Amino acid sequence: MAGKFKLKAPFRAAGDQPAAIKRLRAGLDGGLRDQVLLGVTGSGKTFTMASLIAEMNRPALVISPNKVLAAQLYSEFRTFFPENAVEYFVSYYDYYQPEAYIPSTDTYIEKDSAINQQLDKLRLKATASILSRPDTIVVASVSCIYNIGSPENFARMGLYIEKGRPLGRKELTERLVAIRYERNDLELSRGKFRPRGAFVDIFPGDSETAFRIQLSDAVESIVEFDPLTGAELREHKHAWIYPANHFVSTPDEIGEALKLISSELAERLAVLKAENKLVEAQRLEQRTRYDMEMLAQTGYCHGIENYSRHLAGRPSGERPACLFDYFPKDFLFFVDESHVTVPQVRGMYAGDRSRKQTLVNFGFRLPSALDNRPLKFDEFEALRPRTVYVSATPGPYELGLAGKTAVAEQIIRPTGLVDPPVRVLPLKGQVKALTEEIEKRAKLKERTLVLTLTKRTAEDLSEFLAGKGVRAKYIHSSMDTLERLDILGRFKRGDFDALVGINLLREGLDIPEVSLVAILNADNEGFLRSETTLMQISGRAARNKCGEVLLFADRRTGSIARALGEMDRRRKTQLEYNEKHGIKPESVARRELAGLELYEADRGRGYDLVKDLSAVAVKPENIKGIRLQLEREMKEAADQLNFELAARLRDRLFELSDMAGAKGPNPALSWRRKAV
Repeated sequence: MAGKFKLKAPFRAAGDQPAAIKRLRAGLDGGLRDQVLLGVTGSGKTFTMASLIAEMNRPALVISPNKVLAAQLYSEFRTFFPENAVEYFVSYYDYYQPEAYIPSTDTYIEKDSAINQQLDKLRLKATASILSRPDTIVVASVSCIYNIGSPENFARMGLYIEKGRPLGRKELTERLVAIRYERNDLELSRGKFRPRGAFVDIFPGDSETAFRIQLSDAVESIVEFDPLTGAELREHKHAWIYPANHFVSTPDEIGEALKLISSELAERLAVLKAENKLVEAQRLEQRTRYDMEMLAQTGYCHGIENYSRHLAGRPSGERPACLFDYFPKDFLFFVDESHVTVPQVRGMYAGDRSRKQTLVNFGFRLPSALDNRPLKFDEFEALRPRTVYVSATPGPYELGLAGKTAVAEQIIRPTGLVDPPVRVLPLKGQVKALTEEIEKRAKLKERTLVLTLTKRTAEDLSEFLAGKGVRAKYIHSSMDTLERLDILGRFKRGDFDALVGINLLREGLDIPEVSLVAILNADNEGFLRSETTLMQISGRAARNKCGEVLLFADRRTGSIARALGEMDRRRKTQLEYNEKHGIKPESVARRELAGLELYEADRGRGYDLVKDLSAVAVKPENIKGIRLQLEREMKEAADQLNFELAARLRDRLFELSDMAGAKGPNPALSWRRKAV
């Protein structure tokens, strides 16, 4: 069967997985809209999801609360489905400052952003795969509920090129411009095309390879080639070129949109002038007419998404298109770490609305800009299909939807590991006791996670531990994503023994080397020490057979009591199962930290190349060849989202460029130093 999901794994379902898969499958077959997979840390929830996708043979969307956890899932699903389309859809911004206005200081903050071209490519690739392949899994962050443009336009305006079909160079280039490709005769990069005589080279926005189209009065040949080296890879009978941007419209649609924008502008100017807001009216008219001129001349303007309602022909208040609209109606939907993800989805609209309403009130945007927004929660609820909420600690909302009959538990781990025992120690002398415990683990080459309440405390504690000879680092949200990933990778590899943080270490991070989780000030009742938080944090020690949790507290709060009660229940169930079946627990063995595999693919080969170039003098006559090799390695590293390695390779390219007196590496394959 074409498009069939093929699950490949070196193991079979075990522990509670078979029963959970069977129960969830029965619920999906029976038409249940809401189910919960309550799986303890290390019980193989991702494999259960993968098994369901394979059995149901339906495209699937899996959403996660942040990019790092989405990357972890993406890595695992790619391992399970090597022959199918597994895609990654997260925000493509390395840096994003939204447009805003502060009335109290009369300060306008213009939108500023740095787009990660690799993530942009993966977003385009995800939507292209959904529209063209039935065997597609998309792993996304909650950014998937934001407006991304009409799937109908994206699909309809895709360019189908077939060998032998009548097509001239002028028609081809005009159609490419219409779907947001740019002509560049000097350099071929993603989203660009280059006409050369009877040939037109096209670098699709969702690809790492390009097409060379030979034309006369018809298409003579379609050749896929490497845009870096020019090497021809294979010849095709046909090719699909999808738009280089999700916001695409036909000339007729743009014409109609301009009429609607002009009408709305006139109405809004009348309102502002009636309220004697003359400065706001002048500002709005100037900005909007400039945007209209750009749309009329080029089909695009800066901030085009703010006019998306008119471009799509939607009435006021109607929800925008989002990633959900690209899927067929029967797709499967998984909400990973639902206790975090659901509240995130619920809060998206209100924050976005508040900021944009100020822009509208003070003449920076038309009221229709309010319809460029994420989904409201009720729209999300109405739009989502059959849903499985996945968490070790599902929230009351999803449990309420599922009821008692639609909750599949995964308490028994395939590895036989049981929930770690918990010791409650007094607050007095907690740092001294902690230091001793870390040193014990370090001698056994085991790691420790330490949870504090504030960033400052995390920094101070790691500095104190370092002063005592303990190899310790801190991690918190003030660090950028790549820096956090680098620290986690070094922690996994044993560069240091203790990692101190706040709440970044809760959900999903797979570090089997951690045998101790220490929670300071555990009796400080609140979000950071809630029942859910305590259980999630404790779960970080559940992948090691010697795992243990220390709670430093002088009183047993309600959260501590409930968390201990549930963990004791699970531990008792697990021990009884192991005894009954003669199972001996074994620590989880991993090649790499699952959340970082995506960022560290091909590490060995790439780092060897970096190391080799560091160790030897480079001869001038070899620079060109080495640059080509480095650019290829950097492109492959970026394709795997291994930005740490890509950054090192990029820096080598800059060094080589300095040697050769060149300006730098191919801009199509490099990016801002700060962004990486």
